[in-house]
Amino acid sequence: MKKFLYFNGVVTMITDLYTGGNVAKIGCYKLMSVENEDGTLVNFVVAPATYFVDHVTVVPGDRVTSFYDANAPVPLIFPPQYNAIVMAEDTPYQNVKVDYFNNELVSSDNTLKLNIAPSTEIILENDQAFTQNPSNRYLTVVYGATTKSIPAQTIPYQIIVMC
Repeated sequence: MKKFLYFNGVVTMITDLYTGGNVAKIGCYKLMSVENEDGTLVNFVVAPATYFVDHVTVVPGDRVTSFYDANAPVPLIFPPQYNAIVMAEDTPYQNVKVDYFNNELVSSDNTLKLNIAPSTEIILENDQAFTQNPSNRYLTVVYGATTKSIPAQTIPYQIIVMC
């Protein structure tokens, strides 16, 4: 099972990443350096499959949150380097969570419960409508205010089903 962690900070640099071998892939992978308020630097490999919330184009100076699989193998280098699964540009009054949501739409860490409304947009990563039940899946959830209960409850703006 995937366990998603996140890192939040400012993009300090974006460079092309040569993955070796196939010349046709040169320029398709990026290495994005992100530094948080404490000065901790993390590099993220941004692949063609990395999902960008709202399909934004990120540039140095943008504040972002990058989600990665904590159970995936990583090289033992400094600064640490992770494969970005989802990236979101930080936006006021908008939160993003990437996690597995069970049959009651509660996240695996039991911190967020989704209450789907008719206004909630449920889509695939390619922006096509998702017409099935989103429970028991990995989801990228975009939401605003939450309750102060445990788990916090919210009516999400958008749910992106990660197939």
